[in-house]
Amino acid sequence: MSFATTDLCDDNAELLENGELAVLPPVFHNYGQHMRFCGPAATLKVFEDNALVRSALEQPGNGQVLVIDGGGSMRRALVGGQLGLLAQNNGWAGIVVYGCIRDTDEINACATGVRALGAHPQKSAKKGVGDVNPQVQIAGVTVRPGDWIYADADGVLVARGKLK
Repeated sequence: MSFATTDLCDDNAELLENGELAVLPPVFHNYGQHMRFCGPAATLKVFEDNALVRSALEQPGNGQVLVIDGGGSMRRALVGGQLGLLAQNNGWAGIVVYGCIRDTDEINACATGVRALGAHPQKSAKKGVGDVNPQVQIAGVTVRPGDWIYADADGVLVARGKLK
């Protein structure tokens, strides 16, 4: 997997102009061993409850990126070390969390890529409340299931299709 988000933006300026390619605001921190990852999006919409996150990551990822709309909550973590291992072991390319994570040392030891707003030590609820594969808003950018996510040290892109 060789790409640079800067080159993708430069090479696809027309897609940026027509809205088929968007750049997430630079509010995300990098975690995990893979700074660069890409794949089609699987989406979740949850709020301070990660039961659906666990359910998703227990499934084969097949190179997908799990995009979690956690409502931008900075009050609880949606992904921890055990879920980072599930992502690694089940073939998820990465995770983008519009919210917080915890167990950062454990996540940083995982061979996966994670982007999150920050870290918070408090665990989430486990009631299973939320939506699986909805259209979500991540920091003001719409992400649909199947959109392509590209992440590297320079940022995170959302494309309506796979970029060349």
